[in-house]
Amino acid sequence: MDIKSYKYGETGLNRFFGPLEAKIMDYLWDAGELSIKQVQERLERDKALSFNTVMTVMNRLVDKGILRKRAQGRLSLFRPVQTREEFIGEQSRKLTQNLLDEFGGVVITHMIDALDHADQKLLAQLEDKIQKLKKDSL
Repeated sequence: MDIKSYKYGETGLNRFFGPLEAKIMDYLWDAGELSIKQVQERLERDKALSFNTVMTVMNRLVDKGILRKRAQGRLSLFRPVQTREEFIGEQSRKLTQNLLDEFGGVVITHMIDALDHADQKLLAQLEDKIQKLKKDSL
């Protein structure tokens, strides 16, 4: 699935979604599958929202390929197409690849510079990956 815009000034899921979409996705990732009414009830803990607003946003997430919708009698149930981890992994891979395709080596340089603040486990994983890439290219 392709997220059309990435918002640099935001944090977390708001980088990929609008604020309401992000809350809905959080609830669905936590619960697995919910009806529109169940999502609306959770959202209303913070702010009153109409059923139609929640339904519209959830159906748009279906149209974008982020949610699946299934009928259970007269009730529509929604669930994420991917787990939270799969979604974040896919989106970060696509963003990284797009940056590399467009800006090449400068992106790598900035990523390496950012490693000054990385934990040792991440550095070890990076070192292992580099060694594997070197071995595979021989």
